Amino acid sequence: MSDRATKRPIDNPAGPHHAGSVPPDSMTLRILATSDLHMHLLPYDYLADRPSDRIGLARTASLIQARRAEVRACLLLDNGDFLQGGPMGDLVARRASLFPDTHPAIAAMNALGYDAAALGNHDFNFGLTFLRRTVARARFPVLAANLSMRRGPDFASFCVIDRSLTDPQGNRHPLRIGIIGFLPPQTEEWDQDLRPLMHSDDIMDCARRLVPRLRETTGVDLVVALAHTGIGPPDPTPRMEHAAHALATLPGIDVLVAGHTHEVFPGPRWQGRPGIDALRGTLSGKPAVMPGFGGSHLGVIDLHFTTDPQGRLTVASFSARTEAVAPATPASALVARPVAAAHRATLRQLSTRIGRSASALNSHFAVIGHDRGLRLVNLAQRWHVRQRLAGTAHEGLPVLSASAPYRAGGRGGPQHYTDVPAGTLSLRHLADLYSFPNRITAIRLTGAQLRGWLERSASLFNHIPPGSRDATLLNPDFPAYNFDVIDGISWRIDLSVPARFHPDGRLACADAARIRDLTWQTRPVADDQIFVLATNSYRLATCGLFSPLVARNTVILDRDAMTRDVLRRYVRRQRCIRVPDRPNWTFVPQPDTSVLFETAPIALDRPLPEPDRLEGLGIGPDGFAMMRLTL
Repeated sequence: MSDRATKRPIDNPAGPHHAGSVPPDSMTLRILATSDLHMHLLPYDYLADRPSDRIGLARTASLIQARRAEVRACLLLDNGDFLQGGPMGDLVARRASLFPDTHPAIAAMNALGYDAAALGNHDFNFGLTFLRRTVARARFPVLAANLSMRRGPDFASFCVIDRSLTDPQGNRHPLRIGIIGFLPPQTEEWDQDLRPLMHSDDIMDCARRLVPRLRETTGVDLVVALAHTGIGPPDPTPRMEHAAHALATLPGIDVLVAGHTHEVFPGPRWQGRPGIDALRGTLSGKPAVMPGFGGSHLGVIDLHFTTDPQGRLTVASFSARTEAVAPATPASALVARPVAAAHRATLRQLSTRIGRSASALNSHFAVIGHDRGLRLVNLAQRWHVRQRLAGTAHEGLPVLSASAPYRAGGRGGPQHYTDVPAGTLSLRHLADLYSFPNRITAIRLTGAQLRGWLERSASLFNHIPPGSRDATLLNPDFPAYNFDVIDGISWRIDLSVPARFHPDGRLACADAARIRDLTWQTRPVADDQIFVLATNSYRLATCGLFSPLVARNTVILDRDAMTRDVLRRYVRRQRCIRVPDRPNWTFVPQPDTSVLFETAPIALDRPLPEPDRLEGLGIGPDGFAMMRLTL
């Protein structure tokens, strides 16, 4: 092949030869991608204390090894959020002295031979010092192009990886691949302890600035964007969180790996969206994958190259797919060996006994108001905030508490529900009840703002006109972690009224008012009544569904104790927890109207909280149990 000075960049895969059969004389580069592993390294569900056939990098590793063996040239990439998530991630971060050498996730990724990884927003959850120390042991570049540090060196923006392709005649063709990593610009806002230390830029502004520089200064033939961001609209907006599709419209980016939202692309969910081919796996004509969550899927992009008469490489065709890791896939020892010690330490830690519960605590019916575990979290938060406000100017104000069902199915799958049996409570069960490393926060707000908070939360539900039969209850684009339930008040939700807000907080119907009969201690809440609301540190972000309400109010308690630590102290103090199944809220009745929602399969075998209104319909195509609720 001619030397690099006479080469041109590889033809844009969005060009006329982007799909179709594989040319017989082609050379293949395979790109394998994982994303959002969240410390699911082994096929083990620590919260249920049993093996799992749905998660674990060790299982994904067996598929990685098989797909690698099929081609001569391959890249293995990760798209971020690999250091936080689950009890093992918490243990390694909080008791770093137990793991003085290499972090288990980094050890596993080193063993698998990752070529590069992007940072995700959750990789910063345990602080910048921990993150720097951890990734320093990685034997692969760790990238964050749209992140600039106010203190200390920046993370790398991009890297270059060299591969060699061999044609049928045995000639070798060098190939230079640029990898650039992006993370949500909201990263510093979601964890405000980071704001004095770093700044996260707009993804699109950064890409417009750096991608041409990457191509011009390094002579790369191909650019792969590791974009820890969801698939949103193709038209960019300032500081957009879900920018993968917009990135695909930029010249100079050839291949994309998306993530952050734990979804799977290509897939039927994306069918019919402008600029997206949900079958072939393209965003604005460019190959793209989003490989699920926790090692559930492997992204596979094959680029098939030929040479033109001048010997220059050209992408003749490509394919993009995500492969689900089959339940029977064995765990690879490449991952299992370096993670074994952390696994044993995690099991020991989780077995620590804390107290007892007189009743089962589960989130199977959280979306219709029945969730004792959620109420327990709120009771603990209210108890803590009352203690902290004693002797202050706010001592006499009513203290309420907001929390959301973090494990309530959705993209996490049919096993992703809190399920704590009655009896002994251990640290495992507390992790099941509250799975994020958030801190307790308290803000001052009015009755009118309290009503607005509930209106935003009620956007979880679809509009259900009276007389509807078996309508879909939940908006699939609304994540359960934004469905705040507030303890200390009571209210009803009128589904015959459209949602006032879109899931991202944009106004949908300004005149809509779903919240009815809002009361405190059986009395109607006045608009000018003052409350203290205990919530979590994530809600202090200057972006997101609830941010307009937080921004206008006084923060009384700013990122105080870890929520899970408070929950542990509360349970130990109570010894035996008795949480009544008395919903804070209900739906406004609608005669001759029914809705359907999904829940955990095991819920079909449990007593129904409202047997006169609830009916199990069996297991649906995605493995969830289907429930009918008569309104």
